[in-house]
Amino acid sequence: MGIELKQNDQFSWLEMPGENIEDEGLRKLFGKAKEVLGFVPNVFLGYTIRPTHFRPWFNHFRELMQGESELSEAEREMICLVVSAENQCLYCLVAHGAELRQKSGIPTLSERIIFDYTRAGLDKRTTAMLDYAVKITNRPVDCNQGDIENLRQLGFSDEGIFDIAETAAMFNFTNRLASASGMRPNEEYYTLGR
Repeated sequence: MGIELKQNDQFSWLEMPGENIEDEGLRKLFGKAKEVLGFVPNVFLGYTIRPTHFRPWFNHFRELMQGESELSEAEREMICLVVSAENQCLYCLVAHGAELRQKSGIPTLSERIIFDYTRAGLDKRTTAMLDYAVKITNRPVDCNQGDIENLRQLGFSDEGIFDIAETAAMFNFTNRLASASGMRPNEEYYTLGR
C-alpha cells in the first residue's frame, strides 16, 4: 500500500519574502547557510517578515547554543528537545533532533529523548537537568530554591543552572513562534545524522 504525503512548498502560514528578501545582510547569511548546510533553515526564512528582529534573535540563539558554557552543545540540544516535546513544536523537534544526532553521534538519542527522556538511559545529572527544563516549561511558578540546590549537588555551577534556564526559556519562545506561524521543518533535517 503506497502512502502519499501532501506536498506543500509553503514554509509558514504567513506571507513572507523568504529568500527573495531585499536585505543584503540576510541574503549573505542565507548564502552562508547554503554553503554549510546545503539549504536555508526555514526558521531563518520565517524572520524575513521582520528582518530587524532576526539579527538580535540569531545572535542570542547562536551565543546560547554555541557560546561558552559548562553545558555541552549536545546537552543544550537535549534541553531544546524536551522543551519542544512538551510544547509539541514540530519544527524544533525535527531540526534539533537532527542537531543532536550530529553532535552526539548517537542516531537514536534524539528520538529516545523526544519519546520519553526519563527512559532514555541518561545519567542522573542529565535527567535532573532535563527535569528542570520541563518544569520551567510547564510550571515555572513552581520553580524553587530546592531545584537549584538539587542541581548544585549534581555538579552544576550557578552559571550552568542559569544556562539551563535560559536555554529552556529560549526554546519556549521559539516553539511558540514557530507553532503560531505554522513553520514547517525543512525536509533535509529528517535525514541528517542518520
